[in-house]
Amino acid sequence: MDVKKVLFISQEIAPYVPERRLSQIGRIFPQGIKEQGIEDRTFMPKYGMIAERSNQLHEMIRLSGMNVIIDDTDHPLIIKVATLQQAHFQVYFIYNEDYFASSRIDELEMNCSTHDNDERSIFFVRAVIESIRKMRWVPDIIQCTGWISALAPVYIRTLYGDDPSFRDAKIVTALFNESIPAPLDARMAEKMHQDGIPKNALKPINGKALTYEELMAYSLRYADAVIECEEGVNDVVLEAASALPKLPFIGEDDVNKVTQFYASLFD
Repeated sequence: MDVKKVLFISQEIAPYVPERRLSQIGRIFPQGIKEQGIEDRTFMPKYGMIAERSNQLHEMIRLSGMNVIIDDTDHPLIIKVATLQQAHFQVYFIYNEDYFASSRIDELEMNCSTHDNDERSIFFVRAVIESIRKMRWVPDIIQCTGWISALAPVYIRTLYGDDPSFRDAKIVTALFNESIPAPLDARMAEKMHQDGIPKNALKPINGKALTYEELMAYSLRYADAVIECEEGVNDVVLEAASALPKLPFIGEDDVNKVTQFYASLFD
C-alpha cells in the first residue's frame, strides 16, 4: 500500500521551540514526506514561549470553539495555524490558557508546571483527535512524537476504535532519550475513565503516579510500530517495544526509509 496521508502528533517542532533531537525530528519528518508528495497534518502545543506575531500564527475559527472536559471542568480549545516557510508545511497549534499559557518565556509548560502534566497530555491528545474528526481527514499513519502524545494510541484504539478517521490507521511511536520532569497525577486513570476510556483498558495504570518508563510501556500496548529516533532510548521502553516492528536508529535522517517503513506496516 502507498501511504498517502500521515498525521503527526508532535510534542515539539523546531524552530518554534529550542532545537534538540526531538524538535528536529518534529520538523524533518513532515518536511521529508511533504517533499515525497505525501499529505500531512501536523499538530503541536502552542506553548507560551511561541510568539504569535513573529511566527505569523492565526486562529482557525472553524476548528476552534470546542470544549474538552477533563475532571468535570470545561477547557476551551483554540487552534492556531502557521506555515513553516523554510520547510513548506503547515503546523496546527493546540492552545488552552489553562495548560499552555506559562508566563515564562524560556521553558515549556510541562517542565515548569508539572502538577497538571497528566491533564495537559489528555487535553492535547483529545484536541488533536477531535480536530481531525472535524476536518473529516483520514490518515494512513499516525506518528506520535514525544511523551505528551503518549496517550494518543490509547484513546484512538479504545474510545475512537470504530471511528472512520482512525480505525484503519497504523500508529507509529517515535522513541527518544527523554523523560518526564515528575511522575504524573495518580488520578490520571480516573480522569481518563470519565472521558470514556473503559476500566479494563485502565487497569495497568489505575491509581499509579506514572513515571516516563511506565507511561511509555502502557502507550506501546496500543501502538503498531516504533521508530528509534535517538541513541540512548531507555532500556525499559525498548523492552516494552520489543515485540513491535521497529525501524532502528537512523542518524542520517533518511526519510525515504521512514516512508518505506510506514508502507511495510500494511503488508
